[in-house]
Amino acid sequence: MWKYILKRVVISIVILFFVGFIIYTMMRLLPTSYVENIARQKSMQPNSKSYEEWLDQLNETYHLDRGILPGYLSWLGEAVQLKFGDSWFYTDPVLQVFSEHIWLSFIMGVVSFFFELIIAIPLGIIAATRQYSKTDYTISVIALAGISLPTFFFASLLKLLFSVRLNVMPLFGLISKDYNQMTSFNQFLDKAWHLVLPIVTLVVISVGSLMRFVRTNMLEELNADYVRTARAKGLSERKVIYHHAFRNTLIPLVTIIGGSLPGLFSGALITETLYALPGIGYTSFQAMIAGDIPFSMFYMVFLAVLTLLGNLIADILYAVVDPRVRIS
Repeated sequence: MWKYILKRVVISIVILFFVGFIIYTMMRLLPTSYVENIARQKSMQPNSKSYEEWLDQLNETYHLDRGILPGYLSWLGEAVQLKFGDSWFYTDPVLQVFSEHIWLSFIMGVVSFFFELIIAIPLGIIAATRQYSKTDYTISVIALAGISLPTFFFASLLKLLFSVRLNVMPLFGLISKDYNQMTSFNQFLDKAWHLVLPIVTLVVISVGSLMRFVRTNMLEELNADYVRTARAKGLSERKVIYHHAFRNTLIPLVTIIGGSLPGLFSGALITETLYALPGIGYTSFQAMIAGDIPFSMFYMVFLAVLTLLGNLIADILYAVVDPRVRIS
């Protein structure tokens, strides 16, 4: 088992090196020189250095005065030491900007993913065990409706109903006007109340695909020979479904769970924008369109690390739920 994990870790490190190089190359090949724009802005400040001096300093600081490969190796050496420089757009250290906005998106992602699992898995199993019944059709229609709903439309519909018409939920933002006058516990409740509609939006638009995934895989397992054998031996239907069929359904399901890790940290750009939430999705989008190379480089490599980590977790879970992987 440890040999299997070590092999996957080494492969992930090699892949990360080349992914980081591709991202760095793309940053260096941008058609517009944002460094020149920043140098021009700084040179126009009172008592500032000249444009040429600022340009040379910025190019040297971010290794843009070297070739792509030497520049990437220099960036990589600093990245290993967690030195990512300052954000050009937010004018603060990259890690500081990241830490200020990541936790809001992470909390939203974890809570919404938790509700997706506890809703999608039971409903998917029920739909599969009652195939072609009214219950199955109802669950399938709900799943398809969730998949088909655009995020901006559903979020706008929730805001119109609960915030404008009924006036029972906050329209946008993370805190209320009197937030500073509240106690610590009430401040926590206030933030949680503001996150209800965004989390509902994320759950509804995501739960349908997972529900159909569980249903499809359960149907395949329920029609397998070993399930018919278990029923012929006289095992109870509950034991056949949950001890045999669902256990094998977990094998493809761990791929979804492992692959969802980047989504917990990447933020929900559309949802955060519609509800005016300062999450990492909206923050990174603003940095990218502003040409903030230090922050964009860090954020994309961070997502690459999470993707590889998610795949590694999925591989390990495969070995846990499927002994054939460990043996092979």
